[in-house]
Amino acid sequence: MSQQPQEQALCTIDPYQFLQITKNPDGSITRLMSFPTAAATPDPDSPSPVLSKDILLNPNNATFLRLYLPRNAISSSSSSSTKLPLIVYFHGGGFIILSASSTLNHDFCSEMANHLSAVVVSVKYRLAPEARLPAAYDDATEALQWLKATDEKWIREFSDVSSCYLMGTSAGANMAYHVGLRVASAVDEFGPLKMKGLILHHPFFGGSQRTESEVRLANNPILPLSVTDLMWELALPFGADRDHEYCNPPVVQDADVIQRIGWEVLVAACVGDPMIDRQVEIGEKLRSRGVKVVEHVREGYHFMEHMESTKAGPLFNIIKDFIYAS
Repeated sequence: MSQQPQEQALCTIDPYQFLQITKNPDGSITRLMSFPTAAATPDPDSPSPVLSKDILLNPNNATFLRLYLPRNAISSSSSSSTKLPLIVYFHGGGFIILSASSTLNHDFCSEMANHLSAVVVSVKYRLAPEARLPAAYDDATEALQWLKATDEKWIREFSDVSSCYLMGTSAGANMAYHVGLRVASAVDEFGPLKMKGLILHHPFFGGSQRTESEVRLANNPILPLSVTDLMWELALPFGADRDHEYCNPPVVQDADVIQRIGWEVLVAACVGDPMIDRQVEIGEKLRSRGVKVVEHVREGYHFMEHMESTKAGPLFNIIKDFIYAS
């Protein structure tokens, strides 16, 4: 991966104005932008092809899970013993914005459950800077612990917990990577939940040294470099820089750590993403350590399948091939 001096990456966009946030004296932020939210649709009599419902995860942390179940799984359950693959999904937002109930994420997960014929569990985790990393990773791990032990009907009757995939978009893909390392290091703690693969969709990584794509796309209208810098500043532990392992795993993680990932990894990226160099690098790093990596790079921009639902179909086809071939 080619590197460029940091001073060459000149971004003229004010990240606070771009994100519509203000920083408070206590270190928290006020989020001025109101993102539309969607309610779950658990009613079996609703016309939706995918049912959804919310499950409280940790009341102290205000975290919850939104479960998605294709309607046809219910109608066919009496005539088929085949259960559906389970996708645990972590949403994006740079660790500081959005939720599992945000309409962008709700619609994406609903369409994915329908297209893939899968049970999807979307995790509402704590946001930074009020809860800095590793809080989000801890919430994701807690969700997996809940899944392994729950008697929730949609999980026990319709999902195949021995065919589980960790998936995330952007910051959520960063979560899937790091939580995947946790699971790989303690597989026995999660039985009967068994991981089959990681799906890293437009993964969010960074570093102190700029890459060519970050310099070239510093003023990208979807994800400017100043915005990713601010997101990391707010999300990383106090005192950490962008070469911390949460942000820049290739810098600090050795072969023994990476080889803990014993499953296939799908990296889905776009050439118009300022982080494309880092996304390619993480795939190369995993592959060099013996991990089977499937890469799919297409034209487009960061988060595009959420912003334009018509672009999600090709991504879902790739994920479907990955799941049912693994």
